[in-house]
Amino acid sequence: MHLIAAATAAPTPSGSEAQLIIAALVGIAVIVGLITWLKVHPFLALLLGAVGVGIGAGLAPGDAVTSFGAGFGSTMTSVGILIGLGAMFGKLLSDSGGADRIVDTLITRASPRALPWVMALIGALIGLPMFFEVGLVLLIPVIVLVARRSGLPLMRIAIPALAGLSAMHALVPPHPGPLLAVSTVGADLGLTLGLGVLVAIPTVIVAGPLFSKLAARWAPVPVPELFVSKEEEKDAPARLRPSFANALVGILLPVVLMLARSVREAALPSATGAWVDLLEFLGTPMVALTVAVLYAMVFYARAGGMDKAAVSKTLGASLPDVAGILLIVGAGGGFKQVLIDTGIGTVIGDAVSESGVSVLLVAWFVAALVRVATGSATVATVTAAGIMAPLAADMSTPEASLLVLAIGSGSVFLSHVNDAGFWLIKEYLGTTVGQNLKTWGVMECILSVTGLAGVMLVSLVI
Repeated sequence: MHLIAAATAAPTPSGSEAQLIIAALVGIAVIVGLITWLKVHPFLALLLGAVGVGIGAGLAPGDAVTSFGAGFGSTMTSVGILIGLGAMFGKLLSDSGGADRIVDTLITRASPRALPWVMALIGALIGLPMFFEVGLVLLIPVIVLVARRSGLPLMRIAIPALAGLSAMHALVPPHPGPLLAVSTVGADLGLTLGLGVLVAIPTVIVAGPLFSKLAARWAPVPVPELFVSKEEEKDAPARLRPSFANALVGILLPVVLMLARSVREAALPSATGAWVDLLEFLGTPMVALTVAVLYAMVFYARAGGMDKAAVSKTLGASLPDVAGILLIVGAGGGFKQVLIDTGIGTVIGDAVSESGVSVLLVAWFVAALVRVATGSATVATVTAAGIMAPLAADMSTPEASLLVLAIGSGSVFLSHVNDAGFWLIKEYLGTTVGQNLKTWGVMECILSVTGLAGVMLVSLVI
């Protein structure tokens, strides 16, 4: 099921082809310039750029504003609710101690030789329900403590964990970027989630455990003197936490529900009956995530010793952190709608189709270009999805999902000095700018290119 159905009829162009293309290029340049040079918040930059594109393309000023508002509203209806539910679940997982339980369980059962692979798994599991920034703050203490305890080079531990986290952020809903792209191009969420996990597995292996061997040689930095090890907390009281199985069930519950719905639609499209209706209902993204939140409110809270007041406080505290993301995502939907209503998207889509270049490759390149220019994966996804949306109307359901993954892969290309995450990782790990570029920056490039390669390979068989 699509979050938003793709438009079935192309709108009448609001200006000449040359006018539309120039307006689009200038609008994108304005957005990039406002974010990069003037340090304007991406929400405001997207709003100004979108309305400017509409006016420059021939829309009346009032119509440009109306178009932006319509796109903002429809995107928030489909995506905003899911982001809010995802934030609530991630906060409950963290505050109840469920995330700690997953980390501790996997680490205690791993040999030093297997630790890089286990850290990649930890990064992916933590990254599945949590936003990148939240997952990063949670992972950094784990990375430092595991590196100190195991005696392995810091980068052998850090790079696999960061690769797992970043791959989930780029490729797997319910993260804001993939969610927005799914909504914009009218892809199936469950199928995109399944294909995203499929592409993410080899991508994490290459960019994580395998590349970490090189990263450790390129940046032989000592383990930072941060945080307190478990051995130094002998007198601290044991904290109540969910069991490993309890924590894992909550994380996988929405994934299983959405995938089951998509599998049923693909394998038994004509099936009917009460079980089909139930599966359709539970597999709806909003319902699946709501079920996960309710599960966490009961089972995570009870196992973690959280009372009703603590649960209420956690749920309330989860939403302010995503307010900025919600506005950016909504503005991205408004930008997309302006591109559609002016006919710009159709013109660009036709040009791409006639060029003979793979649509997936073009989508990746556009996202990568905006990512390098702005430092924001979300803005890169917003821009690329809006530009590529008209092409998705003629794509099959699997092709639309692969388009989402190509955009997601491009959105994480080359994190460098204009990315806040670059500086956060540098300061936590104690690297120089050059070392951070050779480790975290190169890892993001490998992840991006490997993700694209995975998408292209899957496109050959579906």
